[in-house]
Amino acid sequence: MSRTVLLVEDEAEIADVLRRYLERDGYRVLVAADGVRAVDEYQRLRPDLVLLDLMLPGLDGFEVCRRIRQQGSTPIIMLTARDEEADKLVGLELGADDYITKPFSPREVVARVRAVLRRVRGSEAVPGEVLRVQDLEIDPGRVDAYRDGRPLGLTPTEFKLLLTLARHPGRVFTRMQLLDQVQGYAYEGYERTIDAHIKNLRQKLEPDSRHPRYVLTVHRVGYRFAEERDA
Repeated sequence: MSRTVLLVEDEAEIADVLRRYLERDGYRVLVAADGVRAVDEYQRLRPDLVLLDLMLPGLDGFEVCRRIRQQGSTPIIMLTARDEEADKLVGLELGADDYITKPFSPREVVARVRAVLRRVRGSEAVPGEVLRVQDLEIDPGRVDAYRDGRPLGLTPTEFKLLLTLARHPGRVFTRMQLLDQVQGYAYEGYERTIDAHIKNLRQKLEPDSRHPRYVLTVHRVGYRFAEERDA
């Protein structure tokens, strides 16, 4: 069964090129040319992935991302002509999984879509593997984690981060190492983007995100998952 991509892009020429490349790769594509329609189509369609331009009429991409995240954990890749780090970090903090800066190659976009959807499928799951730490359960087969039996609703990127860290308690990962693990391809962005994903992960994972007990910061280096002695 083909995966469905909601492409939110107001420039008709760009939208047409991306649609053709994605359809050629086997995806079903629906195009929305403004933010209001994008939110409506998301609610109606519940796509497998959203390709979201930032500069949109009606609602901008940031607001569309925020509204989608209020409804679910569907992966979002932002398309932006803005090359400012602050804009990219805002998008990531709102819950986007990745971003691509214009101008871009349509083949690069298709490759990114494939990579993000691979995370959703849990292609690296070990059959029957479930990690349990205190009141936390991490299930690669379902691509989600649970605390006290309640699903956390992690995005694919947040889940991959958690799984990478939890499989190696105590091991310190640099930001670049985590980016390599999570993205799975050559990454164009800044190492600090991982901080935005960690912030979102902690808000869902930790009982008190200001005083984390699972995902710990290693000052000036990166992050590690807590060991039993940290409890």
